[in-house]
Amino acid sequence: MRIGRIAGGHLVADDGSGFRKLPYDIDLPAVMAGRPLDATEPVEDPDLIAPLIPGKILGIGLNYLDTIREMGLPKPTEPFLFAKFPSSVIGPGEPIRIDPELTRRVDWETELAIVIGRRASRVSPGEALEYVFGYTGANDVSARDLQASDGQWVRGKSLDTFCPLGPVIVTRDEIPDPQALRLRTWVNGEKVQDGTTRDMLFGIVELISYCSAHFTLVPGDVILTGTPHGCGDFMTPPRHLRPGDLVETEAEGIGRLANPVTAIAT
Repeated sequence: MRIGRIAGGHLVADDGSGFRKLPYDIDLPAVMAGRPLDATEPVEDPDLIAPLIPGKILGIGLNYLDTIREMGLPKPTEPFLFAKFPSSVIGPGEPIRIDPELTRRVDWETELAIVIGRRASRVSPGEALEYVFGYTGANDVSARDLQASDGQWVRGKSLDTFCPLGPVIVTRDEIPDPQALRLRTWVNGEKVQDGTTRDMLFGIVELISYCSAHFTLVPGDVILTGTPHGCGDFMTPPRHLRPGDLVETEAEGIGRLANPVTAIAT
């Protein structure tokens, strides 16, 4: 099933026959808990917003070998974790807003995002997928100059609008092999990333197990799983997002996010 949100936070669901509104008293935690989904009237071409605002967002850096090589960094021996603030989340069509007084090296990163559906603490890799509600797409927008100057990644990853999510959550049963999904990015119509989740250094079950060993995961938490090669900051010459650009990110089986880039007036 594909689950999205429309203006006002109202949930819509598509079981293959088109989007329908869910009852007003159904929210995402209720869906995750298995409450029956008695959809109501059809919704043609819903104007989707971010499918959820996570309780916490855990990012995984350096999780694709080609990306590690293009960044010129050593291969990690365990997942490289960082936090991304929920206040950075936007949805389809919303602008990525750049403040030129803060950053001039804004980069794109298409990623598969895991949506946790059950409380998870110290779970084994063998049982990890049982804690997944579904998957969505993400653009882990990154201010590379802030990452470099800070020596850690929270500020450069968490600026407002720097986490487009969506367009929908696809439930786990609809994606039997999350390690076989194509990830692509276009900037102004030019394809700049084209990779596959099979190239992850640490797979989805390992990431869930690792994260849950350190902090309890709760329904609605999101894990961003890393990006394949093709980020602009590591091109020759480097490329960065600028006001007027359109960045599109796509996770196979989930859909495409399109976000214009605008400037914050200073």
